[in-house]
Amino acid sequence: MSTDVGVSPAAERSLRQEHIPLAIIYMVGAGVVFAATSAASKWLVATYPIGEVLFTRALFGLIACGLFILPAHGLAVFRTQRPRAHLIRGISQSTSQCLLLIAFSMMPLASATAINFSSPLFATLASAIFLKEGVGAARASALIVGFIGVLMVTGPGADTVQVGALFALGNAVLFGTVTAGVRGMTATESAETLTLYQLLLLTLFFALMLPFGWVTPTWWDFGLMAFNGVSNAVGQYWWTRALHLAPASAVAPFFYLSLIWASILGFAIWGELPTISLLVGSAVVIASGLFLLWRETNARAAMAEATAPE
Repeated sequence: MSTDVGVSPAAERSLRQEHIPLAIIYMVGAGVVFAATSAASKWLVATYPIGEVLFTRALFGLIACGLFILPAHGLAVFRTQRPRAHLIRGISQSTSQCLLLIAFSMMPLASATAINFSSPLFATLASAIFLKEGVGAARASALIVGFIGVLMVTGPGADTVQVGALFALGNAVLFGTVTAGVRGMTATESAETLTLYQLLLLTLFFALMLPFGWVTPTWWDFGLMAFNGVSNAVGQYWWTRALHLAPASAVAPFFYLSLIWASILGFAIWGELPTISLLVGSAVVIASGLFLLWRETNARAAMAEATAPE
């Protein structure tokens, strides 16, 4: 028997708040795992072709998610009403991930991570352009300030850092655009369907890159590739689980802690020291993203109250 019958909105919010501490743990864990997979990808791409690193990450992630999802949902999870949307999302994300790994090969891990935090800014901009969502003065100001923060992170430095920053910025633009597009897909597609189609299409697209370069990995690196893919799948699940257990406004800010983990790993493995421009620019980008999140949350709450029956 359903347990949500007769539960008032206030009681439902109360029950959800009881899960916030667990949701925060999931979100912090997701940030740690994503930082680790980013470090693993940066390490591997120094020796192996980008297509090989991306293919093995997607393949092992697909296997891990398939073993978890298919026994519970069966092949029915692949039923979809949006095949074209899945295909467009797969093409966009495969391009996005290629750009990010190129950035990892050319710039410090923490800098690429910080630039990736600007994706909510581009998601807001894409929503305004493609979904015709209103921007308003406050959101427009947050976008401008956020872009200034991105410029600070990508500030003067070695030529390779500047070029790498462009690839990282391209990834953020595409990732933000995909985020805006996925909003419409959630109306008909489950999280399991979205996840499996994403990993399946990424595996197929990256397999097309294998003829252009393949280096047989050592057993150690093969294990690292498996860790990279499985950990990425675990991070995706923990991130999704956190958003199921608590409102995004309560847990999303903790994802920004991944910049700390990326900085620690970057220093421990490659001796990368964060610069003042990175720290200040990251703070500006994160503050802009949090403001947009806070404003969107308040707007949705106000709309829910306005449309609620008396």
